[in-house]
Amino acid sequence: MKLRNFLSICLLGASLSMFAQTHAEGVEYFKADQIENAKTLLNRNLNNAGTDKAVSYYYLGRIAALEGNQSEAARNYELGAQANPEYPYNYIGLGEIELLNGNRQVAEKNFKEAENRGKKDPGIHVEIARAYYNQDPVNNQQIIEKRLQKARKINPESVEVYMFEGDVLANEKNWGSAGTKYEMAANTDPNATGAYVKYANLFKRVNPKYSINMLQKLLEANPASALGQRELANAYYTNNNYAKAAEEYGKYVKNPNHFKEDEDRYAFLLFYDQAYQKGYDYATSLLNSNPNNFTARRFQFMNAAQIPALSDKLLPMAENLYNAHKANPSANRFAPIDYILVAEEMKNAKRIDEAVEVMTEAIKELPDNASFNKTLSGIYLESGDYDKAADAYTGYIEKTADPSYADILTHALYAYYGGAKQFNDNPEVANKYFELAKKQAAKASEMDKSQYRPYKVLGDIAIAQAPKAEASSAAEPMYMQAVELIEALPDKSKVANDAKVIYNYLGNYNLDKKDKEKAKAFFNKYLELDPDNADYRKFVNSL
Repeated sequence: MKLRNFLSICLLGASLSMFAQTHAEGVEYFKADQIENAKTLLNRNLNNAGTDKAVSYYYLGRIAALEGNQSEAARNYELGAQANPEYPYNYIGLGEIELLNGNRQVAEKNFKEAENRGKKDPGIHVEIARAYYNQDPVNNQQIIEKRLQKARKINPESVEVYMFEGDVLANEKNWGSAGTKYEMAANTDPNATGAYVKYANLFKRVNPKYSINMLQKLLEANPASALGQRELANAYYTNNNYAKAAEEYGKYVKNPNHFKEDEDRYAFLLFYDQAYQKGYDYATSLLNSNPNNFTARRFQFMNAAQIPALSDKLLPMAENLYNAHKANPSANRFAPIDYILVAEEMKNAKRIDEAVEVMTEAIKELPDNASFNKTLSGIYLESGDYDKAADAYTGYIEKTADPSYADILTHALYAYYGGAKQFNDNPEVANKYFELAKKQAAKASEMDKSQYRPYKVLGDIAIAQAPKAEASSAAEPMYMQAVELIEALPDKSKVANDAKVIYNYLGNYNLDKKDKEKAKAFFNKYLELDPDNADYRKFVNSL
């Protein structure tokens, strides 16, 4: 197999901090096999003061070659040679293209041009070896070894040799030996950024501590390395240490060579780590720089929603966010939390139709998300549309793999409310809701036999469905079951409202049956929960 990830050479023995926003940042990413990021930085910084265009074009040529675009690679190498004819590596790039095209003599001529310009540079021989390796590692084995020997002769501890050998071993999936070579390179040259990162990447899953430790060493040697900052932040993120990841991203996003997309992750991490004020301030600063930054607008609102002192700012934030989303839904996509927070804010502002619109879109876009139906149900409940609340909650139950006792009981309650709402205008529809409520209340009573509320709901439904003349007795069997469970509670005050309804009903039921003693017993239970109710006490004493 051909080694696709060409390794760069060591250009200079100085730290990256000396080359802020030049070719050096792109080279650093290339050394770490992060080709797309390298390409971005090399192009971004191509015309900056201090950038060596011969170097930049060489690596842009390498990247084009990796992308399979030989003509683009050759064009970059030629531009590099024009920028500085004495820089040797562009001749190696041109030679490699000729080698891959079967023009061995022309390739060797280019390699000779490179050698003449870098006689004391071991990297020249390593990169020529790499060119032969990429063309045919088996048949070119002797040539490759001779080139490596020449490099070692110039420098017995050549970082370039260690890195090439590590790449070959990694290509053969000999991870342990590859790691050893990368570690040797890092120990030889503290500025060999690619060695640290490649070593860290080998171990980030199997031994995260090794990975993090190596990246920390990289930053000790080169604290201004954007790549090192980013990789350490990502190492913490991969290992679910979000607090440390946020801390490291906070340093990284201040580096002028950070990537804009990483601002999104930092904003996410601040929110996830519940650093809401910090997250709000950061998102606000991004918006101040670019008012069209939709991600920043999202996280500004998300964080503000967690900060009570900002409650008066939430509605305009929600409006602005939703308007930006509606203006370009494909580009400004909502995550589930966006739909829910915006809808809740509309609901709080009593703008029910808009809240419903938001959640209806959410359900259409992400139909499997059960929480959307639950949120929509709550919106309808707030507005008194109990039948619609029940319908939305039915969707929540249907999408929930294992509904809890609380879920089932809530469904029963909402269905009961829906039936009560429809009772006068549409009795047939009302009874459908009542039957659903009975089914779910019975199911809830089986799920947790210690709970009284399912029996209270069943009793309420019985009263609603009974003919008027029978309503005063219809709930008695269910309410009696509820009383049994209420009496077993250590603190009945917590269920006082329900208990008083039940005690009063059963007291009147027994009064109708001419059983005053039993009636008074229930009425007195009522008074235990409401001892200051003088009128009720007067009524009981009159019996």
